[in-house]
Amino acid sequence: MRSTSTSIGLTVLRVVLGVVFIAHGAQKLAQGMPAVAGGFASMGIPFPEIATPVVVALELVGGALLVLGVATRVVGLLLAMDMVVAGLVAHLSAGFFAQQGGFEYVLVLAAASLAVALTGPGRFSVDALVAGRRRPATAEPVAA
Repeated sequence: MRSTSTSIGLTVLRVVLGVVFIAHGAQKLAQGMPAVAGGFASMGIPFPEIATPVVVALELVGGALLVLGVATRVVGLLLAMDMVVAGLVAHLSAGFFAQQGGFEYVLVLAAASLAVALTGPGRFSVDALVAGRRRPATAEPVAA
């Protein structure tokens, strides 16, 4: 059983990470799908018309799921992969520092997403609530 402080730490990480991804998905949505697809195409991302709604949905819905702690491990892994692709395609050539457009920021987001995928959501999540309801009741020994 995880300690309360560990679960609080995982909850803080999940919620902050989820809010960041929601903001990034909303930003792309506000720019407009055609503009984002054009940007993806200019970076050489294959099938930008398909990639754009997938990435926007992943960041918006995935971020919301992280906040709630739903499907946390899967969502964390998908968001980590999203950030690895973004780092390699859009940021690697600009160097390390985010201020110059480098991969520093997406590296942090990828690492945090992977950490959530590997550790799970903690006790304060929908995933933990659902898992607790599925756990079979402990059988009491029958007296002879």
